Amino acid sequence: MSIHIVAKEGSVAESVLLPGDPLRAKHIAETYLSDVFCYNEIRGMYGYTGYWKGNRVSVQGTGMGMPSFSIYAHELIDTFKVKRLIRVGTCGSLDEKLRLRDILIAQGADTDSGMNRSRFGLYQHAPTASFSLLLKAYTRALSAKVGFKVGNVFTSDQFYDLQGDAKVELARSLGTLAVDMETCELYTLAHLAGVDALTLLSVSDSILTGEQVPSKERQNTFNAMIDLALETLFD
Repeated sequence: MSIHIVAKEGSVAESVLLPGDPLRAKHIAETYLSDVFCYNEIRGMYGYTGYWKGNRVSVQGTGMGMPSFSIYAHELIDTFKVKRLIRVGTCGSLDEKLRLRDILIAQGADTDSGMNRSRFGLYQHAPTASFSLLLKAYTRALSAKVGFKVGNVFTSDQFYDLQGDAKVELARSLGTLAVDMETCELYTLAHLAGVDALTLLSVSDSILTGEQVPSKERQNTFNAMIDLALETLFD
């Protein structure tokens, strides 16, 4: 049963883009899709379905953090039988060579969350991307000549964290490239359900230098990431 995504049967495509910000979902739908309609407005978490180059695709906002993301991804997979999910979000860079507006293709996710400990107990699951989507995104990014890197992301449960500096230093020492708040849950749910998943992240700020992309631009730009996501799904 889906209680947070209230949509008619068949209204959600098998391939879905997942921005955290519902207004970014609206921007993607209005900018990229034809014959588009809104299938969900519950809690202001917009979901749209339309066509990109003749391919049916949906865009669903998820909110911020693993608990919120988990609700929407779970309902998409369990109720609407979605088969391929690409998160299109933002991240804070931990790497000098990963600059503002560059793209991180997340191959795996570290985390400080207790969600997987609750699921698996002492078993340490390694949340990773689907290789087929990862390889395709890497190949497309090379040909597009966009700024990008492939590597791990640190999925944090807290945006304002008293232990944040120590966690960042540990993440950097392990070669982790950026911080987000959702990827670990996406990859875990995809593994459990046997579906394909990938995270693409535009760098919105540098944790090393303090540089930031303005909030309005985060909502309405980062189109290179959306192009890459759609090409990864369909081209």
